[in-house]
Amino acid sequence: MFTGIIATKGRVISLAERGDLELGVDAAGLDLARTAIGDSICVEGVCLTVTRIQGACFFADVSRETLAKTTLGKLKVSSNVNLESSLRAGDPLGGHMVSGHVDAVGHLLRLEQDARSWRLVFELPPSLTRFVAAKGSISLNGVSLTVNHIEGEQFDVNIIPHTHAVTTLGELRIGDAVNVEIDVIARYLEKLMTKTGT
Repeated sequence: MFTGIIATKGRVISLAERGDLELGVDAAGLDLARTAIGDSICVEGVCLTVTRIQGACFFADVSRETLAKTTLGKLKVSSNVNLESSLRAGDPLGGHMVSGHVDAVGHLLRLEQDARSWRLVFELPPSLTRFVAAKGSISLNGVSLTVNHIEGEQFDVNIIPHTHAVTTLGELRIGDAVNVEIDVIARYLEKLMTKTGT
């Protein structure tokens, strides 16, 4: 589990085809001394398992399913990525519970400055709109955010200058795709409320 509070931005250093894809990330801003082989790191909102560590860099295998269903398939060498180590007992929970299991890819429709913040409007697949609520939580590229409001298949969030500067959300342009994870509580509530759910 993660909190959606990004520890640092990393940089993609390698993309190697080895059956699936081996992703290499320079994580100089992350404390890899606390990370062991087999541990999880959230990369752009996707939970990945560390397979190798070399100095300040880690490597993880990315399946073809993950490449197809997330934005990781669009990464290039030198791309910046949001990074967060997995939550440990006693760590502060500053955002909300994030699993790193991406529900869908959304797209940025509008971007405008709002006082010192930026207002971002995204389009969401119709199947997920029932899980998104005004003032509820959502994860975009691994960043825990509060939904301002939702209308139809569009919702908007505001990001403050700090978030704009230290996450990849500040690099987004109109039309860019983001990894969307709905609030895990909403997902389980829907399961409990659906009599035919299995």
